[in-house]
Amino acid sequence: MTTNTVTGGHFITFEGIDGSGKSTQARMLADHLIAEGHEVVLTREPGGSKGAEEIRALVLEGDPDRWSAETEILLFTAARRDHLERTILPALAAGKIVICDRFADSTRMYQGLSRGDLRNVVDQLHDLMIGREPDLTILIDMDPAEGLSRAKSRQTAEERFEDFGQALQDQMRSGFLALSREYADRFRVLNGAGTPEEVATRVMEALAEHLS
Repeated sequence: MTTNTVTGGHFITFEGIDGSGKSTQARMLADHLIAEGHEVVLTREPGGSKGAEEIRALVLEGDPDRWSAETEILLFTAARRDHLERTILPALAAGKIVICDRFADSTRMYQGLSRGDLRNVVDQLHDLMIGREPDLTILIDMDPAEGLSRAKSRQTAEERFEDFGQALQDQMRSGFLALSREYADRFRVLNGAGTPEEVATRVMEALAEHLS
């Protein structure tokens, strides 16, 4: 399937619970669009700029109770602001397609929902310091038990949120699905079951639908 109708200056994000395969799908979509001749910036959150990558180590490593939810919101927002200034906005201004593995919707879920009723705080900070939503958000929906098993099998240092256990993943899946209804104009929910190639076909179909 061709996506030659996609234009530059387009902002696409991938969301989902841990282990859903969104990082793989973000990379596969970027590779596909580059092969079609598009200029693509593949990035991630937290991270995507020098300062934001430094903050990434602070929030994804260490004990689960290392930070309060309020502190996490501030850290993630600071990382996102630097990422936005140094990577996302310059790329969009240059007419490039930006594909980002997680963005503000993850903060709405992991900090705004899971660790207290702080969604309003997340949204207020987002409006004040970020002020940008994606053009398209692809939510890879995955069974929480399978996703957690996948995530833990990676055995990296960045397992702080996985260490909260399956209860968090169950809550996050429900929360992401609710968020997809709240922002139905930009969300596309895709079944994450199957091979990476099968899921990638669904991603391409969702992108074509979005652009039609």
